[in-house]
Amino acid sequence: MIYQITSFITMYAITISTYAQTEQAQLNNPNATPEAVALYKYINSISGKQILSGQHCAPLVGSNNLAVIHRSTGQYPAVFGQDFGFSYPGYWDGINFRQRIVDEAIKRNEEGFIITLMWHAVRPTEDEPVTFSESVQGDLTDEEWNELMTPGSNLHERWKSQVDVIAWFLKQLQYANVPVLWRPYHEMNGDWFWWVKKGGDNGYKKLFRMMHERLVGFHGLNNLIWVYNTNEFKNGVDTHETYYPGDDIVDIIATDVYSEGFNQVNYDQMMALAGNKPMALGEVGAAPSVEILKAQPKWAWFMSWGAGGDGRGGSIRDTYGSDLVLKHKDLPWTDIEKYRVHYPVLK
Repeated sequence: MIYQITSFITMYAITISTYAQTEQAQLNNPNATPEAVALYKYINSISGKQILSGQHCAPLVGSNNLAVIHRSTGQYPAVFGQDFGFSYPGYWDGINFRQRIVDEAIKRNEEGFIITLMWHAVRPTEDEPVTFSESVQGDLTDEEWNELMTPGSNLHERWKSQVDVIAWFLKQLQYANVPVLWRPYHEMNGDWFWWVKKGGDNGYKKLFRMMHERLVGFHGLNNLIWVYNTNEFKNGVDTHETYYPGDDIVDIIATDVYSEGFNQVNYDQMMALAGNKPMALGEVGAAPSVEILKAQPKWAWFMSWGAGGDGRGGSIRDTYGSDLVLKHKDLPWTDIEKYRVHYPVLK
């Protein structure tokens, strides 16, 4: 694989020059890295025009989902997604894979992929590793939640230590000049994680701000583009704006779509909340069809959680085949002579 760009810094310098004149939302962090600024400008520039394809790659399987997508569509996605995990070493979401995830993200970034990361965080009352149902999907009592929100308390200090572990991995990416679409504590308007359905000034909004302050204010992580990522609105799930922590710390609005079929109610709510900020499909169970993308043009990217699933109203091959959908080869900084991002594991 041969690329006609000398460095990732050069890549983003070109992107900054190309898109700097466009009227766009600005990153909230005044100290954001040049790479983060340029990536954000690029995402703004395609909003309403085209959508970036994306693929989640679970900790255990590394990049194998890229090969599955390539076999299904003949293309590689533009966005590479991963999760820092929570579970026992060697399991699907094993915490032992974190350094490999960082190394892989650096490699994929060098190949031109856009990186998005998340973390199914352990409940702060426990130590890693944990099981998904008992911890990530567990709950905190009102007393425990209030203690977590109280600086200097035992639970607050435990939470800081857990966040600091993830900060070290994110810091490695900053050292490597890798900008990250960072979407912490997602699906907060549902009812299935320990951080969800926490209203009021001492609720989810404060938790999101605490993480922002810890990662940006304390650790100086300036390579992060902050994504507020809801779940699609439906019975038992609150509206998208219910737990919104504020324009001053959110850069992109995203939602996850699994069951409601990209309905217009969700899209309209997202449009109202996003304003001039980009908005995205943080996770999808099935890729959106071309018809959906034409009807809902503001989405800046979608990230398929599984690999190779059919889109609503059309196949993933049709979605990837559309000029509306930007693949890895379509990114303005990937000038490729020999296109081989991954040796397919499926022949």
